[in-house]
Amino acid sequence: MVSCCSDNNLKEPVLTYLTVMGRGSTESAVRFSNGTVKNVEKLDFTMYKNADERNPRKKSRRILVAEADRLSYVGNNFGTESLKCNSLCKYYVGVLDKQTMQMELHSAQLFNMQPLIPGEATEAPKPQDTTQTYRDKVDSLIEAFGTNKQKRALTSRRLNQVGSDTLHQAVAKAANTVIDQKGLEALQQEVADTESQADLALHLPPFSADAEKPENVYLFDDILSPVEFEALEQAGSKMAALTPEELQKMKDEGGRLSVVKHLENISSVGEAREKTARCAFYLSLLLQLARQRSITRKFGQEEGCPRIIQSKLFKTFTVETFNNGRVQNMLSASMRAKLAAYCLALLLHMGHMTADLTLLHRDLGITEARMTEVAKSMGLTLTKSGRGKADNAELRDEHRYASLVLPLVKYEQFMERRKRRKMH
Repeated sequence: MVSCCSDNNLKEPVLTYLTVMGRGSTESAVRFSNGTVKNVEKLDFTMYKNADERNPRKKSRRILVAEADRLSYVGNNFGTESLKCNSLCKYYVGVLDKQTMQMELHSAQLFNMQPLIPGEATEAPKPQDTTQTYRDKVDSLIEAFGTNKQKRALTSRRLNQVGSDTLHQAVAKAANTVIDQKGLEALQQEVADTESQADLALHLPPFSADAEKPENVYLFDDILSPVEFEALEQAGSKMAALTPEELQKMKDEGGRLSVVKHLENISSVGEAREKTARCAFYLSLLLQLARQRSITRKFGQEEGCPRIIQSKLFKTFTVETFNNGRVQNMLSASMRAKLAAYCLALLLHMGHMTADLTLLHRDLGITEARMTEVAKSMGLTLTKSGRGKADNAELRDEHRYASLVLPLVKYEQFMERRKRRKMH
């Protein structure tokens, strides 16, 4: 039984809906995608069902075929051409019995009838590429349905990816060439030397490892420029005029033993006396700065520190921090190591390329091991003085000295971490 559900009163052509009554309890409501149907009586409908009734997914599959004089139509309730509304809604067809004037309701499914042209091959569905990633699938959607802005962004990202891949390939090829030429062990040693030099450059004064003279490795002008050295003339004169009693007082107070040692052995006249006095005053400021944590702008004013020297100390050995909305100059751990290296370089020029590390680490307030690390990083040669007796029969301390001897010594870095002592 076939009933027509199309509206002939509309001006524009619409799709034709027909109800195909079958023998079972489920009927079929069909629509033709290519227009209206004029002669419904000439259509011959045939329903095919899947033979595999054991499979719960396949037993409900149906194919409806409508044959006319010139063309055949095919519709199914599965696959890509089926209507998705069948899974979202339930449809019913009402059949009126004219004798009893009662209407019976039957469950129905919608079929979209497509014309089947003889000789036209249907393309088989392409299997889904399981190797595609989520990013590739999103890119495919952007290519098909994305906006112009999204497509431009996709094109730019792909161009950047191609450039990055090319760069990686070039770098990998160059790295393989260098490894083949130099060898892996030589490259590892160069990397270790470069890293050690990079770490040391953070706190070492400027130096030249290829210098022909020891005094040219750490230039004096890099520690004190000629302008700064001239600015220390008045302060150096006061330092050279200290009496033995004042030097003994400085020794008793501690903190400037390295300064006292050089002032006790200062020359009587000449340029050497002026240089030692000025360097002693600058060294005294460095040792005093090492004992500080927060440095104020009044630092060094009581000792008669020139303004240019004060600015040099703040710029070279302190870091600026903010505390309660105010800028403060602090002395960090790395800056303390830098301060120790500059003091050691200055002592080398004051002591004919030899410095007493024991006195210096006591003046700076750091451990002897830390002072030794700084000296090793500068490539200095370390020696120890033998124990002996002074004039008053007291036992002298064993001092460690650092000397600048060419070529510089390269020490192996101890990479293993020290074991922490367990607390019981």
